[in-house]
Formats: sequence, C-alpha cells, structure tokens
Amino acid sequence: MSLETQIMEQLKEAMKAKNEAKLRSLRAIKAAIILAKTSEGANGEISADDEMKLLQKLVKQRKDSLDIYTQQGRADLAVKEQEEIDVINLFLPKQMTEEELKTAIAAILAETGASSPADMGKVMGVASKQLAGKADGKAISAMVKALLSGQ
Repeated sequence: MSLETQIMEQLKEAMKAKNEAKLRSLRAIKAAIILAKTSEGANGEISADDEMKLLQKLVKQRKDSLDIYTQQGRADLAVKEQEEIDVINLFLPKQMTEEELKTAIAAILAETGASSPADMGKVMGVASKQLAGKADGKAISAMVKALLSGQ
C-alpha cells in the first residue's frame, strides 16, 4: 500500500475520531506529498525512497521548531510539534539505537579502510546511503566523527 493511500485511510479515521493532533499531522503529510508529486520533473509520481526522505524532512523541520519553541518557553507550541513528530514517525521505519548505529558505522569504517578524520567525507557518503531512513544524518555524522577521532 502506498504512503498516500495509508495517509488517506488514517485521515478518515482521525476525522471520525475527531483527533485534532493526528488530523493536523496527516494533512501536513498529505500536502507535502501533493507538492512533491506536482513539482517539476515528478511526473505525478514519487518513489518509496522519496516518500521516506519527505517524511524525514517533515520530522526534521518539526524537531527544529520544537527546539526553538522549547528555548523560547513556548510549551504550548512545543507540544503541538511533538504530537506531529509522533504521528509522522508512525510512517517511518524504526530508527537505529545508538549501539546499532555504532556497530553499523564501525563496519563501514572497516569496509572503506578509513582511519582518520580526513576520511570523513568518504565514510559519510557510504554511511548515508546504507543507513538512509534508519538513522538521522546528524547522528550518523556525530558517530562517524567520534569513531574516526578515536573517542
């Protein structure tokens, strides 16, 4: 079942249940999908990989907003952002734990032969492809940096 179909079904359920937080989140996802499908060069279709990237982008935007609202003491808005993050995460694959990420990156380091911080670009290219959708880019970068610097 495509992401768009799942969203539409969940949207109907949220409307029936009058779940405002879920409804708001699902509408945001639906709007992003429609925007992606109608963008130049999309031909009215988006791939599963693009759908995952889209969802990750939405989560990242909300996390950034959540950080800002938390810093400014706007708990009311921070709660709304967290609710949306929780709903969007339902459609994303399970994220790797820190230990799983460390193991995966250690394997990539061995595979690429990287040994110093100068090799970070080479490792990040491979890690970003292999771990796409399973871990956040910031977490991947931080772990690669830590492992290459010997921490």
